Amino acid sequence: MFYFASDIHLGAGTPAEQRETERVFIRWLDRISADAEAVFLLGDLFDFWFEYRRVAPQGCVRALGKLAELTDRGIRVVLFTGNHDMWVGDYLARECGVELHTAPGEVTLAGKRLFLAHGDNMNIRRQPMLRLMNTLFRSRTLRFLFSWLVHPDMAMKFGRWWSGKSRKSHGQHPPTAAITEPLRDYARQYAERHPEVDLFIFGHMHVACDRTGERPRVLHLGSWERTPTYAVLDDAGILTLKTFTR
Repeated sequence: MFYFASDIHLGAGTPAEQRETERVFIRWLDRISADAEAVFLLGDLFDFWFEYRRVAPQGCVRALGKLAELTDRGIRVVLFTGNHDMWVGDYLARECGVELHTAPGEVTLAGKRLFLAHGDNMNIRRQPMLRLMNTLFRSRTLRFLFSWLVHPDMAMKFGRWWSGKSRKSHGQHPPTAAITEPLRDYARQYAERHPEVDLFIFGHMHVACDRTGERPRVLHLGSWERTPTYAVLDDAGILTLKTFTR
């Protein structure tokens, strides 16, 4: 079995909310570990993550320990970074055995060709401010300067403020399936050039929906801040969107 989740946002909210989200995530990992061959996390595993060369953020130790336990058992854990955790270094790979991808990618699983991505920087041609922000935040030069000029305590304070501001703006306007249209349009254009792709799976939009009756088929994973959702691809190549009961 292959499992997919996104937008866990570990570290978000009050201390009590942070701990509850972590507990739920760990319970989910425990449950799926019985038959999981691989777990794909499609971005925003953390609400904010920034690594210095010798400094990593505090917190989430139980979740990190669980991920390390899974990889020690031979279960692949693959993280496609999102806009909240794009500044990962090699810490998760070295300490937890997590496979890191900083760009979208295709994989073949159970005889199906899947396109996997967080989805934060796709089909934004008509959004100049968003394009600028994506360019800046993905700049290696900016990341280098940030790590040398900003103390880790200040970096985390800023990052959590920025991430919280982003989440609050989402909370004021609960997303609907209509918000996924840019990613669906991206998938249609991509499928025209790459007809071998069977399925597209995205995160980022914080709304769970599965376009089973459309071609190409596009599945959107929801945010775990409200109702935890995930997808599972069985050995027969059947993909299903599910809700995890807390």
